[in-house]
Parts: sequence; structure tokens; C-alpha cells
Amino acid sequence: MNNNLLKGGLISLLLLALATIGLTTAQQRPTLTPEQLERLTIRPIPGKEGLYLMPGFDGAMSGGNVAVRVTDEGVIIVDNKFSYSYEDITRQVASVTDQPILYVLNTHHHFDHAGSNASFMPRAQVIGHENVRINMLRNQGPSASPDGAPRITYNDKTSVHLGNAEVEAYHLGCGHTNGDSAILFTDQRTIHTGDLFIWGERMDGSTLAPFIDYGNGGCASDWVATLDQILALDFDTVIPGHGPLLRKAEIRIFRDKFEEMVSRIRAQIASGTTRADIVQELDIADLNWPLAPDRIEAIYDELSQQ
Repeated sequence: MNNNLLKGGLISLLLLALATIGLTTAQQRPTLTPEQLERLTIRPIPGKEGLYLMPGFDGAMSGGNVAVRVTDEGVIIVDNKFSYSYEDITRQVASVTDQPILYVLNTHHHFDHAGSNASFMPRAQVIGHENVRINMLRNQGPSASPDGAPRITYNDKTSVHLGNAEVEAYHLGCGHTNGDSAILFTDQRTIHTGDLFIWGERMDGSTLAPFIDYGNGGCASDWVATLDQILALDFDTVIPGHGPLLRKAEIRIFRDKFEEMVSRIRAQIASGTTRADIVQELDIADLNWPLAPDRIEAIYDELSQQ
């Protein structure tokens, strides 16, 4: 056998093993300090009666933000963190209402947002975009378990009506993945963006930056257009995929930064910069998004093929 082929095969197997170890590690319950646990405790969203937030700041320690809409007929939640998070979520929801969780909406399929889908399924309807189900069943990359693939899916838009609440889920295009949903609490003028919009720092103090999951249909070229459609919706309060409660203005800032990043990479491609040189030549320090070299190269690959 060709030694180079053998070497390449061994390297591929090693990378796959490391990726699997990383995914497993991220799904293990971390040890958190009392101060960290306090940061992750359910709290009412100011001025939004019946709407609560279980905070999440990263994909490793705290998971994604969970929105909780309490009505007199039951509870709707958006996202559900990790595979081990079911008991914590149900306990915290029970601290603010005695109503059961009847609907679970997924913003996308990643394990830090939809990890406990399967645990909710015996008692609640789990709903996601059709590509959420496809991506989870393929179980490629940072996916939640296939056992939690939503049994109810939609294409462009769906709505849940419960008690006095109306919640709308929109699939507006490609970005973080090909199955992203923005979830709008219409009566509360509040939106959960999933990882189409993230903001701030992880619990370890490092800075969040957009991640394009190319293995599951993500793209840089359409992300800005997807954000423009989100901005056209009627809301004033934003629950990002990770990060603090924000306003519409922060989505506009994120959108403009993303457009600038894409524009600079396109300019480098047009000027003849090669893939081997893109990381060295691209200057995005002012955007304060510490993107790893392989992520910049992946965007280069996408844009250079257009």
C-alpha cells in the first residue's frame, strides 16, 4: 500500500477519534461554582410577562440560551441545552410554574441546544425545521443524538398557539447551519435567534465568534441576508443563541460586522490571495472575532467557488 495513503488514512482516523472525544467531553456535566450556577438560574425577562430565560453562554459549560414561555395551559420552551440538562430544565421551570412543558422548539440541531430533545419527547411535542431532523439523523459533526430528532417538522414557518401565547418559528435561510430557526414570541415582541446571532464572552472569558457548520449546510454568503429577514420582524428584545439579553441594535451590529468580514475575504480573493496566504493577509482584528485559521480557510473555500 502507498505509504502516503496509509499515513493519510491514519491521520483521518485520528482526527475522527479526537472529534468524537471532544463531542463526548462536551456532553459530560461540568463542575460549576456557585457563582456560575447563579448565572445559569432561570429569571424573568423584564417587561415580558410569562417569559423567562435560562441563560447559556457557550457550547461547552453552559449550553445555549433557553427561552421559557409560561401560559395557563402549559409551557413552551425554545432549546434545551445538553443531553444531561433535562432534569435541571424541568426543575427550574417548576420553580416558576406548576404547568407542564408541552412544546419544545429547536433553533437548530447542535448538542448544546437540542441535546435533551429525547428526554422531553414522552411528554412534549418537539418541533424543528426539516433539516434539523435530517442533520440529527445523519449525526454528523456537533449534532444532538438521533434519538431526539423532531417528529414534527416544518419548511418555512410554523406557529404554536397555547393559552394566551402565540409563538412563530421562521426558517429564513442558510447561516450557522441549513436548519436554523428564529423563534418569535409575537405577543412579547421577543425573538430567540439561535446561533444565527451570538454575543459576548463564554463562561471562561473567551470571546464568542460566529461558527459556520459547513458539514450541516451552513454558509457565509447568505448569512447577512438571513439576518436582514430577521431584522424585518417585529421585536424589541433579543435572546441570542449564547449571550445576554439584547436589543435589535446589537443584531444590526453583528450583521454589519459579518458583512464586512465577508467583503474583506472577497476582496482578498479578487486580488489573487491564495488559500495558503488568506489567514496571514486577512485583517479582521477590529471585528473582535477570534476566528481559527481553519474557519477562515473554510469561508475562503466557499466564497472562492462562487
